[in-house]
Amino acid sequence: MEEMNLKISASPHVRSKATTSDIMFDVILALVPATAFGVYQFGVSAGILVAVCIITAVLAELIYQKAMHKKVTIGDYSAVVTGLLLALNLPPTLPWWMAMLGTLFAIIVVKQLFGGLGQNFMNPALAGRCFLVLSFGSYMTKFMLDGVTQATPLANLRNGLPINIKDMFFGYTAGTIGETSALALLIGAAYLLIKRVISPKIPVIYIGSFAICIAIYAATKNYDVVDFTLAHLCGGGLMLGAWFMATDYVTSPITSSGKIIFGILLGLLTFVFRIFGGTPEGVSYAIIISNLLVPLIEKVTAPKSFGYGADVSKDDKKSKKEEEKEEKPAEITQKESETKPSRFDAKGFVNAIVVLCAITVIMGAALGVVNNITKEPIAKAKQEAKEAAYKEVFPTAAKVATSDKMDDYTTINDLVHQMGYPTVDIDELAVALDSSGAQAGYVVTATTSEGYGGDIQVMVGISIDGTVQGIDFLVLNETVGFGLNAKEPEFKDQFVGKKVLAFEYTKTGATGDSQIDAISGATITTSAVVDAINAAVMIVNLLGGV
Repeated sequence: MEEMNLKISASPHVRSKATTSDIMFDVILALVPATAFGVYQFGVSAGILVAVCIITAVLAELIYQKAMHKKVTIGDYSAVVTGLLLALNLPPTLPWWMAMLGTLFAIIVVKQLFGGLGQNFMNPALAGRCFLVLSFGSYMTKFMLDGVTQATPLANLRNGLPINIKDMFFGYTAGTIGETSALALLIGAAYLLIKRVISPKIPVIYIGSFAICIAIYAATKNYDVVDFTLAHLCGGGLMLGAWFMATDYVTSPITSSGKIIFGILLGLLTFVFRIFGGTPEGVSYAIIISNLLVPLIEKVTAPKSFGYGADVSKDDKKSKKEEEKEEKPAEITQKESETKPSRFDAKGFVNAIVVLCAITVIMGAALGVVNNITKEPIAKAKQEAKEAAYKEVFPTAAKVATSDKMDDYTTINDLVHQMGYPTVDIDELAVALDSSGAQAGYVVTATTSEGYGGDIQVMVGISIDGTVQGIDFLVLNETVGFGLNAKEPEFKDQFVGKKVLAFEYTKTGATGDSQIDAISGATITTSAVVDAINAAVMIVNLLGGV
């Protein structure tokens, strides 16, 4: 009898001539237009970042797999795709070593530690980008075009400034290396669709649901619905995310209805993050959160096996059970009844609770040890930073010490609110002393909640007679190129050396000591800072000398 070699494998039994390397190579080719335009637009620095990310990704995967004695898989080009996608999500001015850190996080932590290609629970490139945003926020939100720091079109749109949709579509705007040209990304997407590498279902539903939400929002705000919607579709990396990252095989649903739910979820999350969040983009976080929900989506949308869930009458059930019992030997029936698991495994539940408690105790103890080790260095660093800020805002003071005269900030803040600054709180009042030990003035730290990007904490040095000696910011999370310009000397120096009861800002040019030129395109930030400084000046004028 002729022997037969049979191969047995687990489902699903999908047959395709395309290999992983073929698919990844197609993705690389599809990204060539966006990459080429990014290098053309932003110059050599963009090309260097792309090369650094790709080389780091390949070497990291190679070294890790060699060290762990695993099969080396760099030949499937998946590491190249991860490095390239991460690079296209980075600003062209990002230091190369930061790009390396982000790439290492994407390859080692997100991809390899979870089993390699096919096992990662979220898109590695986006995980690397979010890691860099959390670690180096100021660098990741700094965008340059033609050598000038600029805000992205969506940041301009959010600040009420004019935008050019044609430039956004072709890509002549500030942004990350690969997100600016919607045209280049659409060309790459068309290639993937023609090659049948991706299905249009997820990106089309994603873009469509997002566009509907944006259009409805624009209509309620009396914006130009068409321009507002097109601007959001062409900007913020939506096309890059929708066509190249939301369609990732591993981190997106495989069921048809699951793809629909996934696409709608992406659209809703992106809308919420862009309109109501602290960033004008939001695509990265929307995709990552949706990636985490994919197992739940697939569990809900998985088709039932043939015959599963069919209704059976009680008589049929009974007769069927009796027939099976009669057909089976008594010892087998007894064995089945003994081995049948109970509905609630109390022992397993208790064991799980014990393990979780043990982990919590161990992690809590570890955090406590780390806290004790780092507490003093952190406190020392904070004190040094505060003293440096004291010197910045009151350069003529020999010493600055906390005032005993102000031990009840609740009372003083009630006064500040009653005097017309309800959104400002005084955090600290310190006394500035000259070289002879005499009081020279005060250093007031105040926080306003009316900043565009959240709270703004400003430190102001004020002499006893009410003259402003200097200002510095301890907290300022405003938009790059707009509100963040409050840190620039051109704005801060306008207050220095002036003795007034209250400052006011103007958009038409300051004509007196009490007037301050507003920051272009950042009226909200300007107003908040002026209020905080006015509250500090008012308190010093009320207190006088000690």
